[in-house]
Amino acid sequence: MKLKVFSVTVLLTALLTTSACADDPQVDEQLDTASGDQSVVKKEPQSTASEQKTMQQVLSKIQGQLSIPITAIAESPVNGLLQLTTARGLFYASEDGQFLLRANVYNLDQGMRNETELAMTGLRLDGLAEFEGQTIDFKAENEKYVISVFTDITCGYCRKLHREIEEFNDLGITVRYLAFPRAGLNSQGYADMVSVWCAANPQNAMTAAKLSDSIDAAECANSVADQYRFGQQIGVTGTPNIIMPNGTIIPGYQPAKVLEQAIKDNS
Repeated sequence: MKLKVFSVTVLLTALLTTSACADDPQVDEQLDTASGDQSVVKKEPQSTASEQKTMQQVLSKIQGQLSIPITAIAESPVNGLLQLTTARGLFYASEDGQFLLRANVYNLDQGMRNETELAMTGLRLDGLAEFEGQTIDFKAENEKYVISVFTDITCGYCRKLHREIEEFNDLGITVRYLAFPRAGLNSQGYADMVSVWCAANPQNAMTAAKLSDSIDAAECANSVADQYRFGQQIGVTGTPNIIMPNGTIIPGYQPAKVLEQAIKDNS
């Protein structure tokens, strides 16, 4: 059944944990709700009056409880539950708005298919398409696969992965970097990431920043903040965070050979 999606913009409040490898910036540092539409879900035709009423009833019950933007609401695979796409991933709510859940939904009739992960996979791939030409790419000469990696130039395992970039390329794996400054958007890490993205040669700047802590300040129009928000929306809390060609995610560093096998296994 095709999901009906209703786009909304509303603020919610929640205590959401981040991974141990990530800093814990304030919510107002992480989210800039004045930055425009953050939804990566396509809008569908206008809903019926009764559906709109149901949506409004849900929103009025949860509004003010969370401080996270909800960018879309859809019917979930579970009768009686609505699927909420937020700046911090997927939530589920009862149709009367009484209950709010953050969980994985498994379809037992489909071999324990993870319906939540399936929805997130679509969000990731759609979102990545929005950043075409705005990532820093280390392209394999004989490209077989493309992985997208959320990175922070101060992250030890991000540096370890980058030291092995030639191994990835030799295996035909292009590495496409997206920015995820773990300390938030009001940090020196964010400013340094902007400098890397705005450098005359971003690839060289990325390597210098990760391997020798050398950063030349630079400014330009860039999407570093948008990449960071997108990462939060799809559940990134630490780095490196690897999105596979099929949209599945691997949180953390993986050696080139191990990652190549994982790509093959998921193809």
